[in-house]
Amino acid sequence: MEVISGRHIIAPGSVAATIGMFDGVHRGHAMLIGYLNRLAHERGLKSAVITFREHPQRVLRPDTDLQMIMPLADRIKAIGRQGADYVIPMDFDLQLARLDSFNYIKLIRDNYGVQLLVTGFNHRFGHNRSEGFDDYVRHGKALGVELVQADEYRGPYSPVSSSIIRRLILAGKVDDAACCLGHPFMLHGVVEHGYEVGREIGFPTANVGGIDPALVIPHRGAYTVRVKVADGQWLGGMANIGVRPTMGNGGHRQSIEVHIFDFAGDIYGSPISVQFVKFLRTELKLGSVDELRQQLVEDRTRSLQILQETRNNENFF
Repeated sequence: MEVISGRHIIAPGSVAATIGMFDGVHRGHAMLIGYLNRLAHERGLKSAVITFREHPQRVLRPDTDLQMIMPLADRIKAIGRQGADYVIPMDFDLQLARLDSFNYIKLIRDNYGVQLLVTGFNHRFGHNRSEGFDDYVRHGKALGVELVQADEYRGPYSPVSSSIIRRLILAGKVDDAACCLGHPFMLHGVVEHGYEVGREIGFPTANVGGIDPALVIPHRGAYTVRVKVADGQWLGGMANIGVRPTMGNGGHRQSIEVHIFDFAGDIYGSPISVQFVKFLRTELKLGSVDELRQQLVEDRTRSLQILQETRNNENFF
């Protein structure tokens, strides 16, 4: 897989492409890219996935509260894992938003050598949203670009969409989100110093900071997770998202704290990735530190059981 960052560097007429946001690179996206790859191979073309750097809604409505499932870097890697020859991050701006569908197709053809354009079953582009696929085919014929429409995804867990998955994550249903995605929802950050109370009660935690504020955060509560620090191995753990009500030292500031099972080491300042496996419970305000310790013991036991149960689940391993 090659990431193409410039225009006019791909030979004209050499590419079969699809275009969209591809946030989360879920099962429906995977089916679409697989179909694109097959058509490209049949026609002797290179396959290219054009993805927007910024969500169109965030450009057209700067005050939107839309949150993303994946940062761009993860999106590019996930698209590459689907076997595309090229991934093309494209800027979405107001100038692009004003194009009609004819000039939209022309721009993709001229900039990225597109001969075949595969659209999702319900994908619309160009400022005139009253136009449909038959109009795109007509424009494509005039421009020498073949238009093909992919079928709707009807596999396991359908229907799937990025908006559905965002709602699942916001509700804490991270295991259901993983089923729709075909892989776990994940956040990246940096280990920062916290209050270090967990260490005192036998459950040291890594305070995860530096998370991209544009990303969706799961509902407050405790989760079974898998964790990777720096370039290490994936390890089991549990995480809490919330304001630390038992200790009363979190104020209104939400934090993400991760306890990694059977792990010791100074990891402050290290990059950390957290895969969310399953929701355990809502955040609780307990009566004492001893009650908190006992609850964490129960959470650990349950998390170890969940990790064992999901060991052969394709969505997590």
